[in-house]
Amino acid sequence: MKKLILLILLVGLFVKTFPCTNLIVTKGASTDGSAYLVYTNDGEWLYHLQIFQAKDYPKGEMVSFSNRHGVKGEIPQVRHTYKLIGFHMNEFQLSVGETTFGGRDELMNQKTGFLEYWHLMRLALERAKTAREAIAVMTSLVEKYGYASEGESFSIADPNEAWLLEMVGKGDEKGAVWVARKIPDGMVLAHANHSRIGEFPLNDPDNCLYAKDVIKFAIKKGYYDPKSGKPFRFNEAYNPMVKYRMKYTASRVWSLYRRISPSLNLSADYCLGNDDSQPYPLWIKPDKKLRLVDVMNLVRDHYEGTPFDMTKGLAAGPFGSPNRVPPVSWQYDSTGYSWERPISVYYTAFSFVAQMRNFLPNEVGGIVWFGEDDTYLSCYHPVFLGANDVAEPYKTGDMRKFSWQSAWWVFNFVSNYANLRFSDMSKDVRQVRDSMEQYFIAQTDTVAKTAMELQKKSSDDMHKYLTDYTVDAGNKLVKEWINLGESLITKYNDGFVKDKNGSPKSTGYPDEWKKRIIEDDKARYLNRE
Repeated sequence: MKKLILLILLVGLFVKTFPCTNLIVTKGASTDGSAYLVYTNDGEWLYHLQIFQAKDYPKGEMVSFSNRHGVKGEIPQVRHTYKLIGFHMNEFQLSVGETTFGGRDELMNQKTGFLEYWHLMRLALERAKTAREAIAVMTSLVEKYGYASEGESFSIADPNEAWLLEMVGKGDEKGAVWVARKIPDGMVLAHANHSRIGEFPLNDPDNCLYAKDVIKFAIKKGYYDPKSGKPFRFNEAYNPMVKYRMKYTASRVWSLYRRISPSLNLSADYCLGNDDSQPYPLWIKPDKKLRLVDVMNLVRDHYEGTPFDMTKGLAAGPFGSPNRVPPVSWQYDSTGYSWERPISVYYTAFSFVAQMRNFLPNEVGGIVWFGEDDTYLSCYHPVFLGANDVAEPYKTGDMRKFSWQSAWWVFNFVSNYANLRFSDMSKDVRQVRDSMEQYFIAQTDTVAKTAMELQKKSSDDMHKYLTDYTVDAGNKLVKEWINLGESLITKYNDGFVKDKNGSPKSTGYPDEWKKRIIEDDKARYLNRE
């Protein structure tokens, strides 16, 4: 139990300050009836992926927690907790994700609240079978024990339903105010560090749940005036948008929606903070139903092909790197500026695509497609819900010391090295990435069928088969990525690029970059006759 609590604390310490992006795809919006939840954890930390088995506890057992400032508390343990893959999916294919929106500073309670949002995610997976049950677990716990974190948007999905839960504390008062909306089947929803729920129905418990005082509390605090004649909107009351944040948050939602449903012709005006622009819809219907590979590729984006394309311009350097050294916001000569904030960033710790299928047994219907580091240059491999272990490299590593035995370091090395000559090396990486993902995706049906046949004879044989497959897939991918990294070092070396015969070639800089150099200081570089 102490080890489990320590893991939860470590997750919180590293996750808490970093922004993330979430995408939910309901089963009716996919080609095969799968539901998907995508979560990018954008923080510079090394995460060990583990599988935690279901466990029974004696009556009266307590679980201890501590918030990020050391305030401690405990709650009763349930008699039985469910099996988990990390803090991503449980044995009933229930999955969770999050993005932090912050909200009003005065509503954060770190003095007496001890349950942080990452605690709630873990507790929901341990104690709930469905998305609706997860909402009940999380909201009842904060009502009784308080809430310590900033405002939070939670993605919560099971094979049949998907919900967005948004929660913010009450300052010195115990509890939280919150709203949860069910995403209509056939729709997709994205959120990225801003509260997305505005108006919500007050008399539709099948599709909308909320704290009983969510409006009264806003009125008491002066966040909402019922005499204004305006409808109550959760996000306007508890997370009012300011223009400079729109570029940071709304732009990611816009970029996902513009590619999912081009027919909507969504304008970039809102994420630019232009006056009279309209917020983006809470959810949209895709122009075409989405495949697994489509979902994976949606979170690989630097605004390519738009006016915000981060692979273009002086900031991208000579080789079109979309990556900018943190922080996103910066000052020069007493004036504030900021880089674009894309979905793909090279300081992503990990991401996953949770695939949930109600037409298959949980052990094979649920798959966590897990990827280390930058989503654009990473590769997802399958972790079946029926597996009892993952490949050793995904459980290994210390971010203070490089190691080829750690998946996190292997993927970090490749993405960081590729950033030196992004326009060329990213093509080599994507070729391997796409090939490996296609390989894994093509195998999933066969793996599921084989596992189900084994289950008829022996549940143990089925679990062993899925464990062996999951471990082999992870090891195979890491080995492939080590080879990829070594090939990049060999091919791109000392400013030369080796051709297919291994001969170094001088390729020079792109003409666009040469033009900028000349414009900057022509006399310095001009050859004299």
